[in-house]
This record gives sequence, structure tokens and C-alpha cells, in this order.
Amino acid sequence: MCGIVGFVDQARFQAQAGALASAVESLAHRGPDDSGMMLFPEGGAGLGHTRLSILDLSAAGHQPMVSADGRAAVVYNGEVFNFRELREELSGLGHKFSTGTDTEVVLAAWREWGEGCLARFTGMFALAIWDRDQRELFLARDRLGIKPLYYARAGSGFFFASELKALMAFPALARAVDPGCLGLFLHYQYIPGPGTIFKDCFKLLPGNLAVLGKNGFSTRPWWRLPDPVADREFPLSEDEAVDELDRLVARAVSDRLVADVPLGAFLSGGIDSTLIVGLMRERIEGPLRTFSLGFADDPTYDETSFARMAAKR
Repeated sequence: MCGIVGFVDQARFQAQAGALASAVESLAHRGPDDSGMMLFPEGGAGLGHTRLSILDLSAAGHQPMVSADGRAAVVYNGEVFNFRELREELSGLGHKFSTGTDTEVVLAAWREWGEGCLARFTGMFALAIWDRDQRELFLARDRLGIKPLYYARAGSGFFFASELKALMAFPALARAVDPGCLGLFLHYQYIPGPGTIFKDCFKLLPGNLAVLGKNGFSTRPWWRLPDPVADREFPLSEDEAVDELDRLVARAVSDRLVADVPLGAFLSGGIDSTLIVGLMRERIEGPLRTFSLGFADDPTYDETSFARMAAKR
């Protein structure tokens, strides 16, 4: 994972710029390999990033990353698994690429298709793009919300980050607990979105995008789960559905094996992780490392015997 953070505050730009370094530092555990910041005084914006290197481990993958034409800059946490196909398509449209990262493809896709790029991405991501020409901030989160993204408003400032802790690095934000969300936490043991434990801090919902620009701030869905009631006609037989599920799961595992670093898997011994490790084994040459946790003091929760069976197989 990586960490992203940033702000837009024309009125108090210098104060927020000074706090950005602390916000980036608070996310070092998310990205221990590299970090960076970029400031845009003309628009009162700043972007920060901490990097966990997975693709193109060179300095060419440094973020924030600026588009080839200099118009836009991105900070991005996640992986777009079909980036190679998208890069080929974008190359045919005239885009030039100088790195092996998916970040560069994400930025070029946004320049080519705008917010329509999101529907073309297969993957997990939270991203922020600053448009220098329009002085506009674009935020987006993947379909199911695998990657986190929080935002907050305080005074003249707008702030976003991968974690609430990074938002708290900006002195402009109060640390007042939201009593309603505290009640939700005590009832559900988590806080449903878009709320958080802090007042005036919110989660960007899964499958949503947000825009902060001349027309103010707005957020809306860019993807919705298909409605099974509206789509009652299921086109496959049971056997065809089983074959299609096999194909989809195998494709999902294969997509996630694209990396320039060694791969491993958490193996609990349950059905899901055993299936994933089995599919990985068919697709990876050489040793495959798995990692398991057990409960030696409570055998009713312990599945290490099943994990051991799967690992040996």
C-alpha cells in the first residue's frame, strides 16, 4: 500500500504547506520506500505521497507524478491491474510513457478520458489529481472501497488523506469527536460511511468520486453494484455459471500477480485463501511463500492444521 495526502487552501496556503510534511511523515508506515511533496501556490494546493514500490522500483515511479504536458499531478494508492492494456491503447492515441508504472497510465488515462477513465480501470485505488489549468481537485475511490480515502473541510481549507491520522496533522482541523458516530461505533463496532469518529471528517464512499473546483465541492457515484431485481434474466445455466466463476476467479488471481517484487500469500486454511494459493501455485514458477497465524491457546479458532495441509500440497 501507499499513502496519499493533500490540501487546497488559497487563503492559508503557507500554513497548510508547512503542515503537509508532518502529514506525509505520519503515513510513512504505508510507504517506506519513498516519499514526496509538491506545492501549487497559484491554486493554493499541495500533494503528498509515501510509496511502497511494487511496479518499476526505480526513482521514475516517484510521486507526486506530473503529466507529460505539465497540466496535472497525481498521488495514487493502489494497483490498476490492466494498466498494460490501457498503456497500449493510450500509446495508440499519442501518449508517451517513460516508466513501467501504472501511476503514469492512470494519469494519462485521466488526461485522455477525464472521469470516464475510472470505468476502464480494473483494480483497487484511491487517487487525487490536481488540475493546474482548472485549479480543480479530483478524488476517486475504487468500486468496493478496498483503498481508503478520507476528506475534511475546516475554515477555508479542504483536506484529504489515506488515514484520519494524516488529516490530524493539519492544525486547522479540530479533533472533536462526533457523538452520533461514537454511538454507531458502540452499536455496530464500526462507523458506517460516510461518517468518521471526528466531526467534519468523512469517508469518500466506495465507487464514488469527488470534485473540488470553481463550483464548490460535490461527490457522486461513478459505479453502482448491478441490481439483481431489475436484471432478473440470468443468461447462463448452472454449469455455465460454474465455468464462468472459475474463469473470473482465475483471472482475478492472475491479474494480481503482476509485480516487480516477490509475491506471497496469507494462508488461513479456509476455503478462500486455499483456493487463491492453489491458483497462484499454477501460475508462479519457483517457491511460493505463504504466511499463517494460529491460536495455540484456543483450538476452536485454530486452522493451522488445514493451512499446513494446503502448504504441503
